[in-house]
Amino acid sequence: EVQLVESGGGLVQAGGSLRLSCAASGFTFDDYTIGWFRQAPGKEREGVSYVSNSDGSTYYADSVKGRFTISSDNAKNTVYLQMNSLKPEDTAVYYCVAAADGLLWVLFRYDYWGQGTQVTVSS
Repeated sequence: EVQLVESGGGLVQAGGSLRLSCAASGFTFDDYTIGWFRQAPGKEREGVSYVSNSDGSTYYADSVKGRFTISSDNAKNTVYLQMNSLKPEDTAVYYCVAAADGLLWVLFRYDYWGQGTQVTVSS
């Protein structure tokens, strides 16, 4: 059974930090590009960041560059998103998703989805 299990969301004040984790199972972790997109009420979904477990390349949306850092622990089949200097506009449900490569990832053509975790940043 394929699973992407997210954890680490919560409520934080502006300027604070959170670390999201995504534990993957049921598929070949090293073959996939894994990361997060976010969905806020009334807004379009936004691809936040990914890491390619095949070549190590990363992607960040302009809105999070310099504040968020993605990393992957292949031994634990887990991807992390360290979020620093959080802003109220980062408030959203964050979904861990996996795609076959980076191009498919940015086109939202995901093979696997997590259940989502809420991140709320208060001003």
